[in-house]
Amino acid sequence: MDWQPNESRWRQVYALMEERIADGTYPPGGRLPSLMELQQEFGIAVATGQKVLRQLRDDGLAVMYPGLGTFVTELPKP
Repeated sequence: MDWQPNESRWRQVYALMEERIADGTYPPGGRLPSLMELQQEFGIAVATGQKVLRQLRDDGLAVMYPGLGTFVTELPKP
C-alpha cells in the first residue's frame, strides 16, 4: 500500500476496508481479515488493526464475535 504521509495509517486502512465492503469484496455476512491478516497485508501494528476493526464495528459495518472473528454486517433487505 502506498501510504499517504498526511493521513494516519489506521484511517487509510479503514478507508480501504470500507471500500472493499462497499464493492462486495467482503460481502454481507462475510468474514473480515483477522488482526494477523491485516498485519501481514498492510504491515501495521496490532493496535492499528484493532482500531480499524473497532471503527468498522462502531460505524455499523461489522460485528465482532469473540473467538470467531469480525464479519460484515448483514444489511436489511428493502
